[in-house]
Amino acid sequence: MFGETLKTIWYEICRVGCRIFCFAFFPMRVYGVENIPRKGPLILASNHQSYMDPVFCGLRVRRHLSYLARESLFGNWFFAWLIRSLNAIPLRRDEADMAAVRKVLSKLKEGRGVCLYPEGTRTYDGRVEAFKPGLGLLCRRGGAAVVPVLIDGAYECWPRHQKMFKRGPVTVTYGRAVTAEQAREMGDKKLAEHLTETVRQMQRDCRIRDGKEPYDYGQDGGAENSERPSQSRSGQA
Repeated sequence: MFGETLKTIWYEICRVGCRIFCFAFFPMRVYGVENIPRKGPLILASNHQSYMDPVFCGLRVRRHLSYLARESLFGNWFFAWLIRSLNAIPLRRDEADMAAVRKVLSKLKEGRGVCLYPEGTRTYDGRVEAFKPGLGLLCRRGGAAVVPVLIDGAYECWPRHQKMFKRGPVTVTYGRAVTAEQAREMGDKKLAEHLTETVRQMQRDCRIRDGKEPYDYGQDGGAENSERPSQSRSGQA
């Protein structure tokens, strides 16, 4: 109990520090916090625009969240200690990391919230890539509701090809939750398609509201973007 209390205090201290940092460099506009269930197993399924996305995604959420982070981020002992202390779970990419899956399921079965990035990697051009269907397995086995999350503006501030960020506004929008029952009824593929379409529509609405040009996903919704890594990564949308 004492250890959990200390961990809660530490999480809140870091949250305050992140709020100060974001106030200085990434003034945030947040919408839809009321869509986040206050209790029960929860997955926040977000698009992935920058290194800062875990902070943006969880900063205004009252619940303490766990996060999947690629294994290479745990190479530095201090940074590894820091992100582990904030509930980060290491993930080996490009393979079926069952250890990470078990840890996520353990968190969900405890009634906790987990933040995931179902695109699998950060965007190359600001667009929302098709979500991977593996998310459905976690919903089914963990009995979790899913909240679609849009992060917009982070790509302009810190795209993957830049070593350093620049100051700029970031908007975070939490969509309407898909209940655990609805997720099971949809099935893995349909759930992934629904979340992809929802987040893309949220992005369109957000960019129009913020006076930005919406991204064009074309008639197929832009689901296939396998050629983007070989294209120029320096262009802003």
